Amino acid sequence: MRPALAITDYGLDYVTSAGAVEVLRDVSLEIAPGEVLGLVGESGSGKSSLAWALMRHLPANALEVSGSLRLGDLDLRSLSPKRLTAVRGRRIGMVFQDPSTALNPTLTIGRQITEALMRHRDLNARAARDLAIDLLGHVELRNPAALLRRYPHEISGGEKQRVIIATAFGCRPDVILFDEPTTALDVITGARIIELFARLRAETGVAALYISHDLAMMTRVADRVAVIQHGRIVEQAPASDIFRTPRHDYTKALIAAVPRPERRLVNDQPGAALVLDARGIEVHYGRGGLFRAAPPPATKAVDVHVRAGEIVGLVGESGSGKSSVARALTGLARFDGTISFDGRTLRGAGDMDRAYRRDVQIVFQHPDSSLNPRHRIGEILSRPLKLYGGDVAAVPRLLEQVRLPASYAMRWPHQLSGGEKQRVAIARAFAARPRLVICDEITAPLDVSVQARIIELLLALRAETGAAYLFITHDLNLIRQIAHRIVVMRHGQLVDSRAVDAFGAEDVHPYTRELMAASPAPVG
Repeated sequence: MRPALAITDYGLDYVTSAGAVEVLRDVSLEIAPGEVLGLVGESGSGKSSLAWALMRHLPANALEVSGSLRLGDLDLRSLSPKRLTAVRGRRIGMVFQDPSTALNPTLTIGRQITEALMRHRDLNARAARDLAIDLLGHVELRNPAALLRRYPHEISGGEKQRVIIATAFGCRPDVILFDEPTTALDVITGARIIELFARLRAETGVAALYISHDLAMMTRVADRVAVIQHGRIVEQAPASDIFRTPRHDYTKALIAAVPRPERRLVNDQPGAALVLDARGIEVHYGRGGLFRAAPPPATKAVDVHVRAGEIVGLVGESGSGKSSVARALTGLARFDGTISFDGRTLRGAGDMDRAYRRDVQIVFQHPDSSLNPRHRIGEILSRPLKLYGGDVAAVPRLLEQVRLPASYAMRWPHQLSGGEKQRVAIARAFAARPRLVICDEITAPLDVSVQARIIELLLALRAETGAAYLFITHDLNLIRQIAHRIVVMRHGQLVDSRAVDAFGAEDVHPYTRELMAASPAPVG
């Protein structure tokens, strides 16, 4: 049987002012009709570059140096731009990592789906609309007809990803490329997307290349798994075998970095002194007007407390109010309630003086948006030192503290990898010598090996400085490794709070049990 997709001895370079950079070398992969091949590896290993090569969307400085890319009977490298337009969507589709960037913000959901169906299924406008409604209903979106009239910003991340998946499957391609489709989603939404993918795959028989750095999730998705390191395939095997009996050292290292709840990384006890005691926190976005009521609060009377040196995990699905709590505690969102910090009582952002802002720091999920692209790293780190009475000569020490060379002070943010940027953001937070650091999904966009190194760094900084952490995440396996206590939120309310040792007890809240069931089982 002819493979649905065949990659043979493929090589790719990116040509830069400093010369050619090797991206992919001697890549050979085959996917049979109806098969799902998982592709795993660290950031920068070439996973996404391979997907873009298959979609023929390479940047202008890309140089294909060898090999072939075949989609059934088609030689993708030889197709003209006009022929490629007919092949994309109809024969090969793609589901992207971030659905927010995959959808046009200026067009309604309905127009974006129907245009794709009209082009690739040769349907008229009415038939395309009817099919779009059927497809959205099939991916379990409520009130599909009304959804067609909405814009992307009016629906959640999980809903956007279902729209993308419905469109991709609705065009009936031979192969679909999935590039980290659940990375930007919380654990429950991600689990539902995986279940949806499995059902649609069974119904349609589509072949898929499923790219991810989530090894635990890959066991739920793929028939076979290929491991890529520095642009080269180092191992291929059935999914059940590759994680149970890995052969290559790189595969073994990736598996070792996967969080396991039973492998505790923090075994001490926090101090008895209460550092933060927030009570009745209600966060409000927007105000009511003369003819409209105020929107409901994003959080509803939430109580959070953190002791000296304690690591508190704050978990829940997207929209549960986790980040709103963080924004209230740092004065970035208007709130009702009280915050008591080290004996001081604050009732709003106006009460947060310089001392409080020095003591309570936050590290955001995306360092790309939190680091000023117009400032060098040294300038970024010197700002909190100047603001809170530090010595700017300490910048090299801050960089070394987060395991970066002092020479990085002269670099720009775009010259750093995602993990390196996050280390800079952590260094900026610790420049203020804080008592409490709020980490808002800071490992979500990172692959497992980089995530493991960031966690190791945070624990070392805690041991060195005595800082406490409020660690917001949707990765239950990770937080059960490092937290003393876990707080669970749902729909803006706190529904569970318990020591990590009691997190698996029978009396946990039903929603806590749902979160645990949705978390991928550790591999290996």
